[in-house]
Amino acid sequence: MKSTQVLLSRRPDGEPKPTDFETVTTDLPPLEEGQVLLRVRYLSLDPYMRGRMSEVESYADPVALGDVMVGGTVCEVIESRSDHRAVGDQVLSYSGWQTHAVADARHTRRLDPDAAPVSTALGVLGMPGFTAYAGLLLLGKPQPGETVVVAAATGPVGSAVGQIARLKGARAVGIAGGPEKCRALLDELGFDAAVDHRAPDFRDRLAEAVPDGIDVYFENVGGEVARAVMRHLNLYARIPVCGLVAGYNAAGVPEGPDRLDGFMRRVLTKSLTVRGFIQSEFEKEHHGRFVEEMSRWLADGSVRYREDVTVGLDNVVEAFNGMLAGRNFGKVVVQVGD
Repeated sequence: MKSTQVLLSRRPDGEPKPTDFETVTTDLPPLEEGQVLLRVRYLSLDPYMRGRMSEVESYADPVALGDVMVGGTVCEVIESRSDHRAVGDQVLSYSGWQTHAVADARHTRRLDPDAAPVSTALGVLGMPGFTAYAGLLLLGKPQPGETVVVAAATGPVGSAVGQIARLKGARAVGIAGGPEKCRALLDELGFDAAVDHRAPDFRDRLAEAVPDGIDVYFENVGGEVARAVMRHLNLYARIPVCGLVAGYNAAGVPEGPDRLDGFMRRVLTKSLTVRGFIQSEFEKEHHGRFVEEMSRWLADGSVRYREDVTVGLDNVVEAFNGMLAGRNFGKVVVQVGD
């Protein structure tokens, strides 16, 4: 079996370019006992991948030059040498940017296509959904009547954060780019307020949306959005830090004054709790409950989701850059195979 693979060929400087990658077709090795041959159907694109392209110190090692770019995938088993996986099974794996892969069957999870569309295992029922669930409920700890603000609110994490906050009795305010996304936050996803960060009067609109201040700020973006939010934080506000996508393509240190002292002063005077996290630290204890609760919320319509689907592995770099620039609405997925 041959696989078409997208390899990282150089470290991107700023926005990744097609020349930073190489597409090759290679022969896969024969299956060994306990392994399965997978046909990739859907590939997840997520902001963390930008960090894996770089050698900057992070929570995960960089992808080595010449290796297949990493990523979560939904696959079909087309050959098996494992008693635990049968041909035709739909599975969640971590096969990356390629059309076919060989994997240890123990490192895959069988999906039930009758329970939910299998692509949701990459989004609302997968890592992004669990990131929202764990970060908000275990770190943000919203209480009934409190105000929760989330940036990148139409993305897979942000949209889930706002909807879960409302299920817990909190008031959800979403920050997104453009009038269309803001309308969808209100009309489709049920947020209490939506603020367009591209509007010239963004800071004024944000102030109007949070008249009682902010108790939980779920940080996905950083940059100017975070600076605008900081002035509205209440005493004892909590800030789960999930991502800082505004700076992921930065080629150097941002220009301007050093604002660290001002931020630390606010942490002190407002008794803020700021906690960075990676969802995997909560998996063992809380993932089962997440799947149970999120499945129920999806079934009864309490939580809604969108997917932003790009067809074809040859379009993966364009789709990835569009996600980092905020041109997507919902979970970004590449449909690799039928």
